[in-house]
Amino acid sequence: MSLPNRVTLVDVGPRDGLQNEKQPVSTEHKATLVHMLQDAGLKEIEVTSFVSPKWVPQMADNAEVMAAITRRPGVRYSVLTPNMKGLEAALPTKPDEIVVFAAASEAFSQKNINCSIAESIARFAPVVAAAHEAGIKVRGALSCALGCPYEGEISADQVERVVQLMKSIGVDHIGVADTIGVGTPRKVQAAMERALKHYPLVEVSGHFHDTYGQALSNIYACLELGVHTFDASVAGLGGCPYAKGATGNVATEDVLFMLNGLGIETGIDIDKLVDASAYISSALGRPPVARVARALLAKRAG
Repeated sequence: MSLPNRVTLVDVGPRDGLQNEKQPVSTEHKATLVHMLQDAGLKEIEVTSFVSPKWVPQMADNAEVMAAITRRPGVRYSVLTPNMKGLEAALPTKPDEIVVFAAASEAFSQKNINCSIAESIARFAPVVAAAHEAGIKVRGALSCALGCPYEGEISADQVERVVQLMKSIGVDHIGVADTIGVGTPRKVQAAMERALKHYPLVEVSGHFHDTYGQALSNIYACLELGVHTFDASVAGLGGCPYAKGATGNVATEDVLFMLNGLGIETGIDIDKLVDASAYISSALGRPPVARVARALLAKRAG
């Protein structure tokens, strides 16, 4: 079976990774992290979130972070905008892409954003239209696609229903997300196949959490289908505030090490990526969660 010869990694550490950190991270640290990631060769970076600071205090400096980054040609900077108010705040900062999110689980949608899946899609419709009017691409994140902390199993039919709803409002790209990390390779392939019925391969991506240690296996299962875009988070930052016990996103360093071993091109320098991992982990006062970062830092120290 031939795997893709090139993979795009979207580093979501500055946004999805840092948003759950209790201690405040300075604007300077956030901007420096973005600079270190692009220096390492990342071409897709999720920078911040335009949400209410009441709900996510860590992202209160969203506009300041966008203003502080030195943009590099060929790098795309995305931001999360959960509603029209978020989009209106984000537009002056000129993101290359916005991210909207819906859940595959009714229970999660109610607990997370206090509305049904259908209501969430209706809320996003004007956001998508306004983003397109401004010439901005829209990525849709489909959370809890492999399992829900409240509902349990999520079927491929449930995934496909929300993929179709996202498509109906004009979302350009769909990211299938295993928010609580319970997915296993065959289940992941079944969910991905449903997304691929409605979106071309180039507009489908995977977002995996490593709660049960399955993230790399699940990425490999996606590679077997030809999927070649994945979210990952430098240093293994992040979790899900609404999913108790859900550990962080899969670490970018760990994914990169596997891809390098498979001979798959990414354009990312692993040593510079580990520098970024060490930098943000030090700012948070702890070692990186990423196993590859720990191993390579120990090797350097030795």
